[in-house]
Amino acid sequence: MLDIAKARAHVSPVPLAFVASLVLSLIAVAGTVTLGKDAAHYLDVARQALDHGPAVAFQLFNWPWFPLLLAATHAFLGVPLELAAYLWCALLMAGTCALMVAISQRLVVGSGYWACLVVLSIPACNHLRYDIIREFGFWFFCTLALWLALEWLERGGWRRAIAVQAAIAAAALFRLEAVFLFAALTFCLLPECRVRRTWLKLLQINALPLLAMLAVLVLLVTGQEFAQPRVLHFLSLLDPRNFVARFELLVGDFAHAALQKNAADEARLIILFGLPLTLLSKFLMLCGPLALPLLYRGSWPAFGDYWRKLRPLTWAWFLYFAILMLFFIQERFVNPRYVSFLNLLAVPLLSIALLRFAGHFPRLGRLLVALALLVMLHNVISFAAKKTHYLEAGAWISQHTAPSDPIYYEDSRLAYYAGRGYPFMPVTRAQAMSGENSPTYRYFVIVAKPDDPAVRLWLAQQKKRILGQFANRKGDAVLVVGD
Repeated sequence: MLDIAKARAHVSPVPLAFVASLVLSLIAVAGTVTLGKDAAHYLDVARQALDHGPAVAFQLFNWPWFPLLLAATHAFLGVPLELAAYLWCALLMAGTCALMVAISQRLVVGSGYWACLVVLSIPACNHLRYDIIREFGFWFFCTLALWLALEWLERGGWRRAIAVQAAIAAAALFRLEAVFLFAALTFCLLPECRVRRTWLKLLQINALPLLAMLAVLVLLVTGQEFAQPRVLHFLSLLDPRNFVARFELLVGDFAHAALQKNAADEARLIILFGLPLTLLSKFLMLCGPLALPLLYRGSWPAFGDYWRKLRPLTWAWFLYFAILMLFFIQERFVNPRYVSFLNLLAVPLLSIALLRFAGHFPRLGRLLVALALLVMLHNVISFAAKKTHYLEAGAWISQHTAPSDPIYYEDSRLAYYAGRGYPFMPVTRAQAMSGENSPTYRYFVIVAKPDDPAVRLWLAQQKKRILGQFANRKGDAVLVVGD
């Protein structure tokens, strides 16, 4: 039987996962030239909070706890904002990997090294190591809450219940949807409601949500308004009336755009069955080659083990899947970054499936381990052309324009690298370049090639010219256009 635990490793799987994760994050960040859009936004909010006080963060972003953490780190430790962000993300990701390996070992003794391989190689989470995103905190504190919840379900006690709720609350400061874990833990207890002790556990694990509901009720009774945009938006997604209205609108638009008139009645069925299959396909793709063991019949008993021993993770997987469906229907998109938490929750399942598969097919198991190691490196090493032209364009804008000049930025990161913050453009590029809106801006900073026929036609019509053009080695270009 293939067993990577026989690799004479002198480090236990949990600290190995933590250290290896830090190394992978270091490799990923070392190859990074420009920030992602969200990262630039968070760093700008943090900088504004340092310059003008924490209150301004809530004006720029309706859930600014992560930027405020970065600002506090800079204020108290003197660490540059960008470095602080990368350090926090790397540490939170490393903690997530270590905790998930610890949880996996509860499922099957001796599966720790397999879990270490899985959690460090699945593309779902690892391909994002180079970025600065709130998901790292969301993943870590959700995983911490589930790890603590497994102990609490076995031993009970108010102290452990409070620790679980504190971890969920911390996760919610990164992404509000973390509160769904309260429902997941509640569902874990419902089959045992005939036992009086279970009711005490239900009270223990829901003490914080009950207090929050009581506080909101007091506000409403006293005539005060509860106006937290992020919370209200989250509640609107859960409102059945909004869901039905958005679903019917989606059905109508889909039927009109993609179906013949005599097939329009099937639109509901296509959406109801098609969207879950789309999410499942994204989940499997984000598993990479490690999805293969799930197809092996001998690995299927692992699903039963996963349900019996790690029920909080199972309920969390199904409930988060339902949340993604709600979001998919109402917002009409879902990206891999959101789906990745499903893959993280499935790490113990993938680990035991891989262990069983490798035990039955040793040669294929070795091949799969080799593929996983290659994917691990592919997640953090990229040979694609970097966005160096963003840095060059930002430097030119900083030197040749004034902060008071009205400038349209197609990508707000160009403003960030020019030292002009991270402005949100009220119109699209097409709208900004229209005859109606064009006079509003003195300069246009757009992502386009100088020989683009549409751009050339617009330049001739508006009597504008290219003041600066910057390209990377792939040929992607940024144009600065003005009079």
